[in-house]
Amino acid sequence: MLLIILQAADTQIISDYVRYFLHQHTIQLGQPATVKVASNLVRLLAYQNKSMLQAGMIVGGWDKYEGGQIYSVPLGGTILRQPFAIGGSGSSYLYGLMDHEWKEGMTQEEAEKFVVKVVSLAIARDGASGGVVRTVTINEAGVKRSFHPGDKLPLWHEEMEPQNSLLDILAAGSSDAMVQ
Repeated sequence: MLLIILQAADTQIISDYVRYFLHQHTIQLGQPATVKVASNLVRLLAYQNKSMLQAGMIVGGWDKYEGGQIYSVPLGGTILRQPFAIGGSGSSYLYGLMDHEWKEGMTQEEAEKFVVKVVSLAIARDGASGGVVRTVTINEAGVKRSFHPGDKLPLWHEEMEPQNSLLDILAAGSSDAMVQ
């Protein structure tokens, strides 16, 4: 499981460099690089540029040697293999939910529903987390991309009764408006 909500400019440039170097690796060795090789390349770039980067990286993929893998590469360039990884501005709202509801061995459908639920929480709580969810499933069959529009995402505030704002109360001109 992989969630990416990170500093876009830094992650994009690192991604471009990694894509280029992995392409060169494939040409030179005649086979695709493993996920661990890609992760180590990200780690190396992050470490060499640690004073200029403002984002941790997440590397996820599938290879024939170790299957599905996810690695976190924090700012300093450490590499950590994990069962799931989250990051970015909305991630601070997600740790408790991820720890509580993530479970090993989810089906692809369960995992995608879970990711949509979790990212929709980030969207509800964090103004910088966008309004749609794009998922990418990477496995032995290849890559599958899905788009989940904002109007189809789970809501997180629908259970709250509408409240009068302070402006509504002041416009009504009476203290009785506060009692609703």
